[in-house]
Amino acid sequence: MRSRLLVGILLPVGLLIAANAHRLYEDALRAIDTAYDRTLLASAKTIGEQLDVHGTREDPHLVSEVPYAALEAFEADNRSRMFYRVTGFKGEWVSGFDDLPAWHGKLPARGAYAALVDFYDDVYQGEEVRVAVLKQPVSGEAGLGVATIQVAETLEIRRTLARQVLISTLWRQAALLAVIAIVVWGVVLFATWPVRELSRSIGARADDDLSPIPMPGVPAELAPLVVAINEAWSRQSGLFAHQKRFVRDTSHQLRTPLAVLKAQVQSARRGDLPLTQAIDEIGATVDGATSLANQMLALAKVEQLRQQGDPPRLDLAETVREVALDLAPLIADAELDFELITEPAPVRGHEWALRELVRNLLHNALRHCPRGGRLELRVTARGRDGDAGSAGGMGAGAGAGAGGGIELRIADSGPGIAPALRPRLGQPFAAGSGGGSGLGLAICREIVDSLGGTLALDNRERDGVIEGLDAVVRLPAAPSADPSPP
Repeated sequence: MRSRLLVGILLPVGLLIAANAHRLYEDALRAIDTAYDRTLLASAKTIGEQLDVHGTREDPHLVSEVPYAALEAFEADNRSRMFYRVTGFKGEWVSGFDDLPAWHGKLPARGAYAALVDFYDDVYQGEEVRVAVLKQPVSGEAGLGVATIQVAETLEIRRTLARQVLISTLWRQAALLAVIAIVVWGVVLFATWPVRELSRSIGARADDDLSPIPMPGVPAELAPLVVAINEAWSRQSGLFAHQKRFVRDTSHQLRTPLAVLKAQVQSARRGDLPLTQAIDEIGATVDGATSLANQMLALAKVEQLRQQGDPPRLDLAETVREVALDLAPLIADAELDFELITEPAPVRGHEWALRELVRNLLHNALRHCPRGGRLELRVTARGRDGDAGSAGGMGAGAGAGAGGGIELRIADSGPGIAPALRPRLGQPFAAGSGGGSGLGLAICREIVDSLGGTLALDNRERDGVIEGLDAVVRLPAAPSADPSPP
């Protein structure tokens, strides 16, 4: 942050200073030229005062008696040199340096001085010079005319003064840049102190410490970051707790079938039972352990799906029909009076989770439904005034409520739920009278909760007699798909 601020501030300021220094150097040169051009003009006028006209009126000619020492008074110091040239009425050389390039320019229409003078830059003897040319009227007894006087000066003193102004300014600008850099560094150091304190606080935490960061004292700019960190830690804490619970339950539940399996193997080796019976018992134990492991993995997968993003839009009715078709042999074997009623039921959920939900509930109904009994599987879309659920059910999240939703109802003709068992329904490994691991309803509860729905298990009674059990799942209806653009 400090580096970016320093670059972001010092770079444009530095470029501005560079552009300003270039402009300042040019302005200084113009100002110095203006000052020293006055000296050149004064030199030319001094030379003009030393001119005279000789000869006759028919053939007048210009005479100059100007010693070079007359220009020494106008030289600023020994770092610059001055040259002059006087040209007569007819353009002939009269006095001075005859190799000084003659002037062929044009006088400005409106000059800065009350004289016929022009200033220009030229090169003489390989050096850059500043030249002042003066048109000087000269009169005498032999007649009158206009002389051309050129005075040139080398530019060492001018360039030196301009560089001095530039260097002096650059030193001050460099000091300004240094002050800006120090201020930015200090301000950023002070402003980021809470960030460093927060970093040290997080770094000092134990590896398993996922408690929220205290909000009091956190600057307003860091509050969204701290809130996001606390939310992420809260999710991680729940995930870790679920993993610990899963490992604990797995080790506890698998210990019993493994111990039974070991005892059965030892018994078979000793010949306590006939070989066929021993193998059948071992197979039954392995099947039970396999089913238990699969259910525990399913319970863990539900939590994994919960951490993913928004689930896709699926038709629950289609999933129910597929699961019912898969379990059709079991339904036929139990000689059940089976009825399947569905209508389009769009919900948001992962296909595996919906299939697992329907499969577990249907398996539970098949387990408790007597042979030749009745089993009804119904999927309906409830309107805004639809049934909001039974108060005696087992809630598992926020249902569709009065806003409409999807209802899955599995009605069997089994013995229902005993009052003593109802408080433990849905808890892992809380098996009912029908046997099993007790994980089926726990898996259903987790799936329904992850989908934002409710699960209710209600005895169906008539005249005080239990006729069966209704397992009712209510899920929020998925919004209609966005229409395709025209």
